[in-house]
Amino acid sequence: MSNEALILVPGLLCTRALFAPQVDALAPSVRIIVADHARDDAMKAIASRRLLAAAPTRFALAGLSMGGYVALEVLRQAPERVTRLALLDTSARPDTEDARERRLGQIAAAEAGRFEEVQAELWPRLIHPDRLHDRALEAIVRGMMRESGLETFVRQQRAIMGRRDSRALLGAIEVPTLVLVGAHDALTPPELAREMADGIEGASLVVVPQSGHLSTLERPEAVTRALQAWLSLDADGRAVPEARR
Repeated sequence: MSNEALILVPGLLCTRALFAPQVDALAPSVRIIVADHARDDAMKAIASRRLLAAAPTRFALAGLSMGGYVALEVLRQAPERVTRLALLDTSARPDTEDARERRLGQIAAAEAGRFEEVQAELWPRLIHPDRLHDRALEAIVRGMMRESGLETFVRQQRAIMGRRDSRALLGAIEVPTLVLVGAHDALTPPELAREMADGIEGASLVVVPQSGHLSTLERPEAVTRALQAWLSLDADGRAVPEARR
């Protein structure tokens, strides 16, 4: 690993806390920046107005869920600035009509004063079934939701619904790429991760056992190891000997 910059992009209703275990482990080796993905209702604006405008000239990029959608938009706009890419629990596909209708229903409910109900509905879909009664994990996730708030939720949902289909972009990605997914991710399941990994030449696919959608919090050690291995690759995707790191 080098002292290159690593930009992390959280998911819907998530904050820096989503990556807290990885930040703690990686901060001594990389300069970590958490992207602002809360103030715009379009992927293009999040990528250009927030992330790229604030980023160093060249950087490594990792995003989870919505963060992955943002990362792919960054690759669309400025591929020459990205040194390596990690797509965590995400998809290159646009929303289905069913997903769009579900998001619109959640927005309507939240704006009608039922934001807490929407949060309660989201929680079990985000994690492995065995973690459903993990109160410590739930406290972190619900805390991120409360910190993000209603207005951010609405903006982010609209940005997600409006994202472009990125499948045609995959073949043009030429940087070392990690695709990682929880084995029990109900929102962006492993077959979507395999589709991305198959579409990106040389990409590595990591399926994290006993994890749902929030792999960075559910199985932090496994995700950190995968990121460390990814950060150790050279520009051609080969592992760099320890003495050269």
